[in-house]
Amino acid sequence: MRSKPSFLIATFLLVLGSASLAGQQAADLVLTNGKIVTVDENLPEAEALAVSGDRILAVGSADEIARYVGSSTRVIDLNGRLAIPGLIEGHGHFMGIGNAKMILDLMSVNSWEEIVDMVAEAVRTAQSGEWIQGRGWHQEKWDHTPEPNVEGLPVHYSLSDVSPDNPVVLRHASGHASFVNAKAMELAGLTRDTQAPSGGEIVHTPDGEPTGVLRETAQGLVGGAYSRDQSTRSPEDVAAEAREMARLASEEVLSKGITSFHDAGVGFSTVDFFTQLADEGNLPVRLYVMVRGSFDDMESSLDDYRVIGYANDHLTVRSIKQVVGVARLAIAHGYQLNTHAIGDRGNREVLDLYERTFDANRGKEDLRWRIEHSQHLSESDIPRFAGLGVIASMQGIHSCSDGPWVYQRLGETRAAQGAYVWKDLWESGAVVTNGTDAPVEDVDPIASFYCSVTRELKDGSVFFPDQKMTREQALQSYTLNNAYAAFEEDIKGSLTPGKLADITVLSKDIMTIPVDEIPTTRVVYTIVGGEVLYEGR
Repeated sequence: MRSKPSFLIATFLLVLGSASLAGQQAADLVLTNGKIVTVDENLPEAEALAVSGDRILAVGSADEIARYVGSSTRVIDLNGRLAIPGLIEGHGHFMGIGNAKMILDLMSVNSWEEIVDMVAEAVRTAQSGEWIQGRGWHQEKWDHTPEPNVEGLPVHYSLSDVSPDNPVVLRHASGHASFVNAKAMELAGLTRDTQAPSGGEIVHTPDGEPTGVLRETAQGLVGGAYSRDQSTRSPEDVAAEAREMARLASEEVLSKGITSFHDAGVGFSTVDFFTQLADEGNLPVRLYVMVRGSFDDMESSLDDYRVIGYANDHLTVRSIKQVVGVARLAIAHGYQLNTHAIGDRGNREVLDLYERTFDANRGKEDLRWRIEHSQHLSESDIPRFAGLGVIASMQGIHSCSDGPWVYQRLGETRAAQGAYVWKDLWESGAVVTNGTDAPVEDVDPIASFYCSVTRELKDGSVFFPDQKMTREQALQSYTLNNAYAAFEEDIKGSLTPGKLADITVLSKDIMTIPVDEIPTTRVVYTIVGGEVLYEGR
């Protein structure tokens, strides 16, 4: 129930609007009596805005916008709260978020023993032979090193003891390693004599037994056994599971104020699924999809799958996500290329590849190729991003998560010169974007915004404070810059008349409140195309 003051304001606006609406287009939705940060340099702040259909009609003072209120206009009194452009997740894995909601959540565990207890609890309710999955563990975040261990990672014995009849696969937070139990190794035929595939590693104990840790492509050894098990399921069950993942992912991101999502790498079959959801009206979040697959699959399919603004701007497919560049394909088929690179050598190799490609294709401008993560750079490569027009697609939250162990991996000098150097990149003229890489991290943009402006670690220390973003930069990195990185700055990223009415309303003004209050901010409304799709309590 609305409070009496809110009701009186809405009534006043309705009467005033009706009296002055002659010759004026009535709005479908009006937000008023708040602070609106537009990320539009022509009108940086306002008190109210009007929406017609799925577009922003007008932005201005409460008195100016009152003229757009008609008899059927929905009026939301912001009561002084902050409205900003709909937040855009710049790099995440949409279906992965949904999948993470359906398996064991290991992101917040403090020890290996806690993980074993969670698996034991899952076994109690599972059928014999049923696969138990989890994701999110990170040994660097545990409060002590397990015993026994190899390279700080546990050995499978205690896990296998509590799950003798159930294969278990627990993915690392990064997705680049998995921990499996004895039953999973048995089903995969994985023994001490098994050779790791190219690009992968099976970690062994000193006496040669597999520990249960599989890195990179070695995860596929157990993945094959899981796929064989899943192949016995009916197509109806598989489809129902995919729909549930998509539903849970949509629900999660909308609750976090996200209106658009850059999905960092899916196969063509997943694009087909997204298209089906969009056709049905079951894709509430706008997706900017990066495709990935084999060279041959992409060469034969890219032209058929390229689409921009499908289903009222809910689905765009025009970029490729690869760990190793496929520059020729991207250029030939008019796709943006977004290459995964984290370390300084990887980033340099990608920048070199991009530079050679750009030099060989003069006349093809505004390519906006990206490097996904760009986390550690050589000092001499920092200005090359702006010089080449390459976008640094970064994740603010990663510096706070990774900060405690960056020094021991890189050393203080290299870390200081090139680790998560948002400010240096920004000041060089590069476009820096923001996101979470969810489900590697929680998709919550407030947490990533907070880390972007504080770089504060869990112990209260600050990770290279000279690289903090300003609050204005952090907001732009989550809105207009992400829109630019998807060629969508003309329709998204700022609260500008004519753009899509994608709006996030927050309970607190994250632009001005004391910095330690930012994490307590919650999402009040998430509005996509003028429709309120989430209302917080």
